[in-house]
Amino acid sequence: MRVLHFLQSNMFSGAENVVCQIISMFKDEDIEFIYSSRDGQIREALKERDIKFEPISKMSISEFKRVIKKTKPDVIHAHDMGASFLAALAANKIPVISHIHNNNFNSQVLSAKSIAYFIAAMKAKHIFWVSQSSFDSYAFHKKLKNKSSVLYNVIDIDSLYQKMENDKNQYDYDIIYIGRLTYPKNPQRLMRVCEKVIEKIPNVKIGIVGSGDLLEETMSLCRELKLQNNVKFLGFQSNPLKMLHDAKAMIMTSRWEGTPMCALEAIALGVPIVSAPTDGIRELVENGKNGFLSNDDNILAQRLADIVLDDALYLSLHHKAREKSVILNDVKAYKKSIIEIYKKSLTDKLRVG
Repeated sequence: MRVLHFLQSNMFSGAENVVCQIISMFKDEDIEFIYSSRDGQIREALKERDIKFEPISKMSISEFKRVIKKTKPDVIHAHDMGASFLAALAANKIPVISHIHNNNFNSQVLSAKSIAYFIAAMKAKHIFWVSQSSFDSYAFHKKLKNKSSVLYNVIDIDSLYQKMENDKNQYDYDIIYIGRLTYPKNPQRLMRVCEKVIEKIPNVKIGIVGSGDLLEETMSLCRELKLQNNVKFLGFQSNPLKMLHDAKAMIMTSRWEGTPMCALEAIALGVPIVSAPTDGIRELVENGKNGFLSNDDNILAQRLADIVLDDALYLSLHHKAREKSVILNDVKAYKKSIIEIYKKSLTDKLRVG
């Protein structure tokens, strides 16, 4: 079986990490995977993971058709709404699996995006939603119930620790952020929370891992708020796991999320998460047990300061996070869900053909 994964972004972050995890999980199976997206930063991450890459020059039906003709996939696994829309129009008779990784605000109501995705969804053989909230919030979700299932992201904990151990450096960041610096992640709020933490702990060290179209704006705000002595922008990191592991807490200020891989990684490494209570995060973080949730910037800052300053609190959250990770990450069940849909899609294709 040959599976072609289509994605929009040329960066490496949440959905891209999920696809790499999926491919890694099936490395001992008789399945050939090909990753296709616009070229860019993602190439480095795929090369490091020995994943076959077929770049596209732009997001267009003609480019999707070109890659499909070249790679001859049995199944197309398209990720998020834009790629799913183009894949559905370009695939002809090849079965398309759509995989939705977030809960975009502009798909929750009648809009060009929600309507376009509905066209794609009607053609898709199956739709994976990364959280219950991402499914429930989509404007036309009731019409897609019979071809939808919620597939929470998982990680292979043993592989995660093995990869972390490839980095022999020691890091002294008290708080870390990992993710794109883009509108959904709300990096402006991130800087404002950091400002409040620094007021409480003047020598705190905060690392920002990631890039994105709001990088310059975020760095400018950091300078405007005079945070540069405490906040360091570390750019894209292909393996930030040791940085994460060595931190006392991870901060998230997203406007919306699915089931973020960086959050799963933090929990597996025992790093408490302090976050706005968005979508899938609420299903990962139990407030006061393995992390903290709040929509109040002052509370977010106070909780981060508490974790950094109180070793007993940190250790309690650390152990609860590790316990939660074992429950969350059932790799066997995750693989079974995916392979069953792949096989069913092929069976349906043969029956129709």
